[in-house]
Amino acid sequence: MGIKPKLYTLSTCMHCRAAKRFLKANGIEYDYVDVDKLGGKEKEEVSSEVIKISGGLRFPTIVIGDKVIVGFYENKLREALGL
Repeated sequence: MGIKPKLYTLSTCMHCRAAKRFLKANGIEYDYVDVDKLGGKEKEEVSSEVIKISGGLRFPTIVIGDKVIVGFYENKLREALGL
């Protein structure tokens, strides 16, 4: 898999943790941002980015290439990752 998924998450979100566990269990390297741990302007900018990508401030928002998955849906992740 050449495209590294990017996750926008909250540190307290169980669905976000499930998505991270799923990727790790399948040997997929990923980048993530715990939006709730950011502060000030950076948090505002990343929150705006999530809204632009997903149409709302919803977590997890997972970007894989040109695909966007909002929420933890194992079947959608498998399809997007070719698993």
